[in-house]
Amino acid sequence: MNPLDLDGIPVFTAVAELRNFRAAGERLGVTRSAVSQAIRRMEERLGVALVQRTTRSVRLTEAGQRLYDGVRPALAELGAALDAVGDLRERPSGTLRLSVSSIAESFLTATTLAGFLATYPEIRLDVAISDLATDIVAAGFDAGVRLVEVIEQDMIAVAASAPQRQLVAGSPAYVRRRGTPTHPRELATHDCIGWRPSADVAPYRWEFTEDGRDFDVAVDPRVTTNDMGLMVRLAVAGVGLTFGMEETFRPYFARGELVPMLEEFCPPFPGFYLYYPRRRNLAPKLRALVDYLQQQNRRRRREADAAG
Repeated sequence: MNPLDLDGIPVFTAVAELRNFRAAGERLGVTRSAVSQAIRRMEERLGVALVQRTTRSVRLTEAGQRLYDGVRPALAELGAALDAVGDLRERPSGTLRLSVSSIAESFLTATTLAGFLATYPEIRLDVAISDLATDIVAAGFDAGVRLVEVIEQDMIAVAASAPQRQLVAGSPAYVRRRGTPTHPRELATHDCIGWRPSADVAPYRWEFTEDGRDFDVAVDPRVTTNDMGLMVRLAVAGVGLTFGMEETFRPYFARGELVPMLEEFCPPFPGFYLYYPRRRNLAPKLRALVDYLQQQNRRRRREADAAG
């Protein structure tokens, strides 16, 4: 008998515990004949009798008793393991691995992540911050968070932020020294602080819209970096103008450390989305995050409707 061939074990266990073929069949939802055939096949594979049957009783042989004594604790452990899996289905837990863009400011705020963790205390987060194109499946991530425009079409995507807007920002000191551009094409004459995800990639082209038409400007950055925090700090220090998400700049606007520019050329666009591959059964921990984000989306819509 193949050691991994477990066919008939549940039937044998029922017979051993109930000592009755008909009762074993009723427990398992099969006929008495099916129970008898299953026991016979096991005995043929093992080459030894497991039960002794008469018209009025069933009892285990020595081999049958030894088999039952051996499989009973293993079946108990298996049942406990299955129960634990069921608990995972009902109560999300485990480590959720996410690859998140560094500029997904609203998703990375304490409000979103802390709120999710408070709602699901048995879930752990493993968040990798990266702006490089990542195959989340090959890299072992459960999901990613990126701007919707760069997400592959075969992925499922769920909004993870409100609509976004990119703005040009500079310090009051820079404005006093160099003035304020009135059109994006004037940026070529300004000191700029640019971004690129890695050293082997060209600096990001600043994107704008005019009269319903999109266009971009290839600024010649005085400073280029892959760190948005450094871009903001240099802009506050008056080194030059920079370009990024409005929500990143909002605290600096509120304190007067930066001022927005060229807003009429910067309409809102769909923001960041959680994305993951299509699967028949979504892991409970990922389903929990999807549900949490969808609840946030509904709340934002209600607040927008109330404000409008």
